Amino acid sequence: MMKPADHKKKLKVPLTVEQKIKRRSFISFGAFFALGGAATVGWKWLLDAPEEIPGVTAGARAPLRRALNKTELFFRNLFSNSHLVKTYPKELAAATPRVNSLIGIEDDEDFDINAWKLVVKRVNGQNLNIGLEEIKALPKTEIVYDFKCVEGWDEIQHWGGVKLSDFLTHFKLDAQAQLPYMGLETPNGAYYVGLERESALHPQTLLAYEMNGKSLSVAHGAPLRLIVPVKYGIKNLKRIGTMSFSNNRPRDYWAEQGYDYYSGL
Repeated sequence: MMKPADHKKKLKVPLTVEQKIKRRSFISFGAFFALGGAATVGWKWLLDAPEEIPGVTAGARAPLRRALNKTELFFRNLFSNSHLVKTYPKELAAATPRVNSLIGIEDDEDFDINAWKLVVKRVNGQNLNIGLEEIKALPKTEIVYDFKCVEGWDEIQHWGGVKLSDFLTHFKLDAQAQLPYMGLETPNGAYYVGLERESALHPQTLLAYEMNGKSLSVAHGAPLRLIVPVKYGIKNLKRIGTMSFSNNRPRDYWAEQGYDYYSGL
């Protein structure tokens, strides 16, 4: 027969403060090194993964491009035309707006701003050639918002022009605009972007011909440029030359360099 004393549990000696700190430190460092090791293995796996097959997009590792495409679908389903960016009073806009990147316009010595026409390429092959004064005759819209660059800087800027959606309706291009994508290029074709229909028809997207109430400077995309507040600056094409519509993604300058095609905010 067992003695009652044998049933008594041994009392645990409480840890000292120093012992608790050491235990927590051990767990923390262990978790840090485990996660660090996993991250290193994952990064090496990504670096060793094959590059995507060059096409509309190129330059990224295949797994990364698949992740970017999945992210695009998520955001396109999450946001709609009712998602508006924050706007600001005009007095907060930069008096001397920053100039960033002249790709597509700096080497176009033959460009004649006075002879410029926006060429709209319709699916049926019958193109429209639209002058700046025709565009300026449409209702003007202004927006002051925080322009964001993928390089990490942002700046509140004041733009004026016509809503792209109003432009499409006025020139009877609504049927064209129902296609999934729009392509825009500089007159010399050196810079080009692709937009999904939702961004093109977004109520804040403009064909801009003014900045701070004045005609665009050459450096900012004269005579007409794109302003898409729901996109990073790389999608805001300067000096639009042609506009087209398609069922498939149009070519996109930075997507061909490995950047995200969507480039949304």
